[in-house]
Amino acid sequence: MTPHESTRVAGVADLEVLVPLAEAAIAEKREQKGGLVWMRRESRGADVRASLAAALEARDHLVVLGLLDDTPLGYGVAHVETLADGGRLGVLEDLYVDPGARAVGVGEVLMDHLLGWCREQGCFGVDSLALPGDRSTKNFFESFGLVARAIVVHRPLQDS
Repeated sequence: MTPHESTRVAGVADLEVLVPLAEAAIAEKREQKGGLVWMRRESRGADVRASLAAALEARDHLVVLGLLDDTPLGYGVAHVETLADGGRLGVLEDLYVDPGARAVGVGEVLMDHLLGWCREQGCFGVDSLALPGDRSTKNFFESFGLVARAIVVHRPLQDS
């Protein structure tokens, strides 16, 4: 039987599944080029559970689980940002699939769900972040039409 990929909107009861997935995502990204600054600036911070709980409760956020045969193996978080001109921009905060479940379609159904929600919210576009050298993430995003619109540069001023 062929595995079936699907998604469902997450709820507070899913925190027991979401927290370990988010922690794995953070650990993976931390080891990449730019990961240490990403961890300090863009990650969910020290209290992953509280950050995810807040996203689950926020009206301008969507938290989705990616399933393979009803087993949660990935998750995504998006929110709507209202810009200075009143336009609405979708921001993909998190998109992670367990490494053992990659390349089978879980990431694709997660992305489809998040993009569809952003369209429903009236967003004119979607932003996300890929760290330098993370070719698989960059290629994945490009397969959905996301391309670089800015490059962030950084210079450390201290050893830590």
